[in-house]
Amino acid sequence: MIENTYTVRGMSCGHCAGFVTEEIERIAGVTAVAVDVETGAVMVTSDRDLGIADVRAAVEEAGYELTTART
Repeated sequence: MIENTYTVRGMSCGHCAGFVTEEIERIAGVTAVAVDVETGAVMVTSDRDLGIADVRAAVEEAGYELTTART
C-alpha cells in the first residue's frame, strides 16, 4: 500500500470532508481516504502510485483547492 498526504484549502466542516473523500475515492486504485478538516490534511491510501493531476482534478471537482502534496 502507498500512503500520500495532501493539503486541501477551503474545507470547513464534515460535509466538506465528505465531498473531498467521495471524489478522491473515485480515482482508480484508492483504497482509503482520511480527512482532517482543521489542518486541511487529506491522507490517501492506494494500491498504486496516483498521479497528482488526478488528485488535483478530484479535489477541484469537489470544489476545493489542492495546495501541496507530500509523500
